[in-house]
Amino acid sequence: MSPRFFLRLRIIGAGVVCAMFLAGCGNAPKRADEQTAEDAYAEARNDLENGAYDAAIRNLSRVEALGGGTLISQQALLDKAYAQWKSGEREAAVTTLDRFVKFHPSSPAYDYALYLRGLVNFNDDLGLLGRISRQDLSERDQQASRDSFQSFKLLTEQFPDSKYTPDARIRMAYIVNALAAHEVHVARYYYRRGAFLAAANRAQRAVSDFQNAPAAEEALYIMARSYDRLGLDELRDGADRVLKLNFPDSRFLRDGLLAPDRAWWQFW
Repeated sequence: MSPRFFLRLRIIGAGVVCAMFLAGCGNAPKRADEQTAEDAYAEARNDLENGAYDAAIRNLSRVEALGGGTLISQQALLDKAYAQWKSGEREAAVTTLDRFVKFHPSSPAYDYALYLRGLVNFNDDLGLLGRISRQDLSERDQQASRDSFQSFKLLTEQFPDSKYTPDARIRMAYIVNALAAHEVHVARYYYRRGAFLAAANRAQRAVSDFQNAPAAEEALYIMARSYDRLGLDELRDGADRVLKLNFPDSRFLRDGLLAPDRAWWQFW
């Protein structure tokens, strides 16, 4: 779902916006010290629509200063967060949205603020280096994913009928699977290096916290094999029973842990 919120104008009435553009069509640009909040916002909207995010951020900051807590300044705050996100300033965007959430809890755009904060922290793009190295999303630091989940969770709980809630629920499911895969990735790392107790504990966390995630299958297998290497036969048999009961056709029972897929630049 494309979050082009600034095109929808949830806060500012369409009539006000049209009036701003009509008034600006026949006038020369005003100096910064002569601008009203509406003038600055009209420029910022033009910047946003043209992808000039740095210029938009400057103009939207001016709208905030001129608007003084009005509806147009609230709109500017949300658009500024969007522009910061699109220009790669994730931390700045989160800070801007945190400010909006704190100071405008009764805003009609509060649901969108939660949704956008979730999107800003929801990073499903590995980037060029990640693709070259075949890095998986589960291998990355997951704090941003946890923050994203919390924002989406607040949205779905407080605004179950919001237009953004269906997409938020889909993203929450994705995040849960990614977090589970991350735990299993760490467990697998420990297991392959002989740290069997650490592997078992991390796999146990994946199973207990993310029971319905696909990664639970491998987590159970790592638990069973780790307990086996530790000589904990009762725990091993218990993990094996749960694995066979829930995943009777598990590929791990057939093939074990597969060798990691190496990137093209790895020669060892």
